[in-house]
Amino acid sequence: MSTPPPPSQPPSGGFGAPQDPPPGGFSAPPPPPAPPAMPAGPPPPPAQPPTVPAPAGSPGGQASYGYPQEQSYGYPQQPGTAPMYAAQSPAVPAGGRGGNDVRTQLMIVGAALLAIVLIVGGGFWYVSGEDEGSGSQPVAGGSESPGGDKAPGGGGTEKAPAKTKSKTLVNVPMPESKEIVQIPGSWLTDTTYAKSDMAKVVGYNLADGTKKWEIPLGANVCAASRWVSDNKTAILFDEAMPTAEKKYPQCRQVGVIDLNTGKLLWKATAKSQTGGDKPVVLAEVTVTGQTVAAGGLSGGAAWNLADGKVLWSAKTDADRCEDLGYGGGPALAVIRRCGQHPDYVLHAQSLDPVSGAPKGSYKLPAGIDFAQIVSTKPLIVAADVNDTSKNATGVSDLFVLDDAGQLKTRIPLTSGNYNPECGATEVEDCTNMVVGNGKLYLPTEEHKGTTEYGRTNEIVSFDLETGKLTTDRADAGERYTVYPLRMDGSNLIAYKVPPYDGGGQVVSIDGKTMKETVLMQNPANKESQRAETQFLPDSGEFRYGNGKFFIARTAVMSRSSGSDPYYTFVSFTTG
Repeated sequence: MSTPPPPSQPPSGGFGAPQDPPPGGFSAPPPPPAPPAMPAGPPPPPAQPPTVPAPAGSPGGQASYGYPQEQSYGYPQQPGTAPMYAAQSPAVPAGGRGGNDVRTQLMIVGAALLAIVLIVGGGFWYVSGEDEGSGSQPVAGGSESPGGDKAPGGGGTEKAPAKTKSKTLVNVPMPESKEIVQIPGSWLTDTTYAKSDMAKVVGYNLADGTKKWEIPLGANVCAASRWVSDNKTAILFDEAMPTAEKKYPQCRQVGVIDLNTGKLLWKATAKSQTGGDKPVVLAEVTVTGQTVAAGGLSGGAAWNLADGKVLWSAKTDADRCEDLGYGGGPALAVIRRCGQHPDYVLHAQSLDPVSGAPKGSYKLPAGIDFAQIVSTKPLIVAADVNDTSKNATGVSDLFVLDDAGQLKTRIPLTSGNYNPECGATEVEDCTNMVVGNGKLYLPTEEHKGTTEYGRTNEIVSFDLETGKLTTDRADAGERYTVYPLRMDGSNLIAYKVPPYDGGGQVVSIDGKTMKETVLMQNPANKESQRAETQFLPDSGEFRYGNGKFFIARTAVMSRSSGSDPYYTFVSFTTG
């Protein structure tokens, strides 16, 4: 979903000497090692579970959780599938690259923390991905998402099958690789599941899981859009394959894939705004309507989705303002940063996707070095203000903006009762938050259940007009944890991570009553359960649509010891 060397292998030559950048540039997140074998039984329960404050009028002192939203196009997040006993790792950006001193420092610290977590906890790694349009992911540009999001007040299109018990559709083994290789990107359409692989993108038939098409790229994928428009999506890929002379080729190419035909429609590079012959290094890419926007710390640009014609380029102005990255989907937005560290000033702007001109701008408060875009319509920005986040990784506050760029409401998450995840270096890199029904839905922090080893959580919501916690609450159930995936009309699709001896569930949650309907119950047998739980909640690609469910990783690495096979992705079907 290319990463720097692990913390135990610092670059040679000293900190002042020139050196080859790590894979993906200095800002790339370190992918984790392969998952270890699963423990035989549950661990002892944590000592002190978090509590969630109950809003006024909630029954029994229980907090009701809900987050309103004006559109069901909220940028859906994919939680991981870590078993409840697995150690959680810090959030890591999905496949972005680029580099400056601040991001480099952030990633070095993140890599060190990740190494500590993995060594001490033996946690599993699951990579997080992006949503697409017609199967289980959002569709860009205002076109309907899979659940018929445009039907106000109505339910979605995902209905419980006659038999909810699932079976394996296809599990694709993870290829062997001595080096860590990023493979970000998963997309689900009505007929095809497409997944990035080593130096290629592969499409699989939903009917039987067989390979449908393959797009060779001649280089590894370094980032991927979570959005789909007209069954097309965008990826970033390296300038070439690694060689002995150049181990870490840079992420400089953008391309658009037709997910129906399995064709690379076009590829391009972005020119530097400050001169120089080399194309700029890119870090992330997004899609909205007929616009593809990609950027990095060296600049960025936008292209026409259909033919690759350049629409506009990011510019650095006299105040040293630069585009950090873009958010797409139903609209286009940017986080723009001005000045120098430690006195950065950040602005969240909605953009005209054709011209790149700002339509509204909001100056974020002081004490923020970086910010993420959770949703573009409405525009919702996440930030860790003065490093005050607690449990919610990388985000302490959410800023809900109106169409003119004015602050509508600010939602603090500093109580530590909520569990969204935002990375450190990419703009469109938050998980576990979904916008719909005028609310923002997110999971609570995991806490003790009613049994000795029981752990559980809930999905709650905040009203986007008032910023207040609503009475919405969807319980995961004893020994399960639940995470929102996407909207389906006015319903919420969510995934329940199973305990060590159970199978996961996909559920539809009624947007009005919060009543849960099981859409899929995965097998609890050892082989299936261990395949499903190779992944962590905040770092994987989850795609559900029409009785098909895919869970994928975004990095390939050398395998650790253990008898269980490792998979690029696993999938389930009720059909």
